[in-house]
Amino acid sequence: MISTTPEGLEIHPRHLEAALPDPMPRHWHGGDPFKSHFFNAMSVLFPEGERFFIHSVRLFREQIKDPLLLEQIRGFIGQEGHHSREHENYNQRLRELGYDIDYLERGVKRRIAFVKKRFPPEGMLAGTCAVEHFTAILGDVLLTNPLMLAGADPQMARLWRWHALEETEHKSVAFDVYMRVCGDRKLLRKAMRRSTFFFTLDTARGLIHMLKRDGLLWNWRIWRDGISWLWGKQGVFRSLIGVYKDFYRDGFHPWQQDNMYLVEQYRSEFDAPAAPAG
Repeated sequence: MISTTPEGLEIHPRHLEAALPDPMPRHWHGGDPFKSHFFNAMSVLFPEGERFFIHSVRLFREQIKDPLLLEQIRGFIGQEGHHSREHENYNQRLRELGYDIDYLERGVKRRIAFVKKRFPPEGMLAGTCAVEHFTAILGDVLLTNPLMLAGADPQMARLWRWHALEETEHKSVAFDVYMRVCGDRKLLRKAMRRSTFFFTLDTARGLIHMLKRDGLLWNWRIWRDGISWLWGKQGVFRSLIGVYKDFYRDGFHPWQQDNMYLVEQYRSEFDAPAAPAG
């Protein structure tokens, strides 16, 4: 497998100033409960998930001798640490709106504890590679398809663009580490099937819980419009089918889906210019 990571790719964490609106609107995505809670449900997964990704990569850091990859690992850890903290703040706002985030997090925490206890280090890293592919292709569609955040609160949209940019930047770090220390494609594919199941289950559980708390769970129009937004003729997820399946190919590398132009485009939004001298 030949790495297609862009030569000299630099990965650095960014601190997001004034990340969340205060107060956070209950239905911040254009007043749409389904869209708002779809994103909210993903946010619930991130603090524990990001910490697990950091843990799984750190297990192998001492085996990596390539100075560029070591630098990218440092950037990856820094970015994921920032993501975890921002989404902890996000999830606290959801608690304040009356959603039982502790209930939703318990299942994620139990599963990660089980994986850390029972899975070999290579299996944990394979799981990280799988979920990083999820976040990378989600980040790509978020940055390229205007329907993904059309009508959203500007600060919330900015938080999700920031997260999508950094997921795109570091999308191959765990994968490159995995290919150096293990490289078992069968284990990767198994991890992706497992990750797909639990990501879908956990996101659906969060979405259902929040709609139920809003008294909107049985509103068929909300479900009709929401599913159409995701999977309809112009659905935001329709374009993800092919790039998701690419992960199962022999010889796949994340940067074969080359969207470095998005990194360059959105860096200008989040990388502050240097202060003038003097």
